[in-house]
Amino acid sequence: MIDPKSFFREMDSILATIRIDQTEGDFLVYIISELEHRFGPRLNIKDGRIYEQRGSDFVLVMPEDEAGRRRYRTIVPLKSEAIQLIARNRSYIYDNPAFNKTFLNPELPETEIAAALWVHSPDQQWLLVFKMAHIWEREEISLFLNSVRIALNYRIFSDKLKDSMEQAAQIQRSLLPEKPPVFAGYDIFSRSKSAEFVGGDFYDYFQLEEGTLGISMGDASGHGLPAALLVRDVVIGLRMGLTKELRVAHTLQKLNQVIQRSTYSTNYVSLFVGEIEKDGHLFYMNAGHPPPFVVNGETISDLAATGITLGFLPEIDLHRSYIHLEKHSVLVLYSDGIIERESEDNEQFGIERLKKLVQDNVHLSARDLTALIFQTVFDFGYRINWEDDATIVVIKRVNGDQQPA
Repeated sequence: MIDPKSFFREMDSILATIRIDQTEGDFLVYIISELEHRFGPRLNIKDGRIYEQRGSDFVLVMPEDEAGRRRYRTIVPLKSEAIQLIARNRSYIYDNPAFNKTFLNPELPETEIAAALWVHSPDQQWLLVFKMAHIWEREEISLFLNSVRIALNYRIFSDKLKDSMEQAAQIQRSLLPEKPPVFAGYDIFSRSKSAEFVGGDFYDYFQLEEGTLGISMGDASGHGLPAALLVRDVVIGLRMGLTKELRVAHTLQKLNQVIQRSTYSTNYVSLFVGEIEKDGHLFYMNAGHPPPFVVNGETISDLAATGITLGFLPEIDLHRSYIHLEKHSVLVLYSDGIIERESEDNEQFGIERLKKLVQDNVHLSARDLTALIFQTVFDFGYRINWEDDATIVVIKRVNGDQQPA
């Protein structure tokens, strides 16, 4: 009797060496070859074949050589009794003499006992069929068929999901600015790190009227795909609203209504939107986002909430607030993934550490200060993977039209 632990170790070894690249068919051809090589002598299986469902039939796609194809049926109807048996059971040993010719060319005298398993992706179906020698153990073959089926289906679906998540991540990255804007008299840099493939943090810049730069940062509740879907709607809604020169308050109220009607599992968003004028005037609205802060020498000023987080209530009341950015001052926007990162002792990094870190390093460029914050917070969390999405935007007001080096 084949040892189950040994079998699963070998299956893991096979799957660990490959991934699905261009087509699942190529993946399965490799699997058939490896299964025959590693398990054929022990289980008395050989002559692996692959049938792919095309419409109402299963069509032979391997072997491709003419000699091999002459030995087997090239088309097996989906409605045939033999296929219905495997459709119901997902694996089947055709040891009934009535099925000896199920997968063989009926014009040839050869007969066989076949063992088959059903493999599928979200949009395709295959049969993997093996010929068995006259000496075989039902328990061993059943273990083999079902274990291979489970492992292959899991791998195919996992890779499909991973590919979809990678595409979602690319879409989300496309929503974030590729580089900070050039705004005379200001040094700007930003960075965002998702805890998963996609996340709920976002930031954006807006070129408003001449001499005014718009900046936004937000955080959808939760993280992962549900949060990312909501982020997409908010980013697009902001861009449409602000580029049409609508009032910020009106745009946020409309966004709040959209989020309220959302059916996503995550349905609220903290959001900060500011308008920076070239001479340092900053008008902003803060809908429940962790308060950004301005460091100006020994003074640190918080840009507190001016309304509640979007999505909680059908109607919200947001007011506009103001602060002046003096020359050499630094504005820092952040998400809670920065200040809530925990040490080994379960202590949070906290807002006070962040403020002191910025205050002690105001001489750095926006890029270097952003990098320092991320590295310091990452190290504080004993260098494990980020458990929440983390985002930083640093805006320094520099002398006159001076630009960062």
